[in-house]
Amino acid sequence: MNIGEAAKQSGVAAKTIRYYEEIGLLPAAVRAANGYRSYTREAVETLRFISQARRLGFSVSECRDLLMLYQDRNRASADVKALTLSHIAQIDEKLAELQEIRATLVELTEKCRGDSRPDCPILKGLART
Repeated sequence: MNIGEAAKQSGVAAKTIRYYEEIGLLPAAVRAANGYRSYTREAVETLRFISQARRLGFSVSECRDLLMLYQDRNRASADVKALTLSHIAQIDEKLAELQEIRATLVELTEKCRGDSRPDCPILKGLART
């Protein structure tokens, strides 16, 4: 199938498919006689796998590791679990950072009267170094 059909079936944009090929995340497609890329069902399955992993926040590098584990039938599930637990820890760190950011913004907005005066504690807070 051509790249348009692979994109449609996988839910991954054609531009992204070409990028994944360029960085080696997806094996290069076979070229048809007319020079167009030709994708297999296996490639579409791989694209779906990558797409789902990306939706769950895995980095491209982590997707590469997950794909290697997915394709290795002799893998230990402990390896997959360890990678996923590491990702969860990263998410927890980001959540903590976002909670801190939110708390700071709430504090600043509570100090601001929000009236017609030019004095604004929010801007003063942002200007602090």
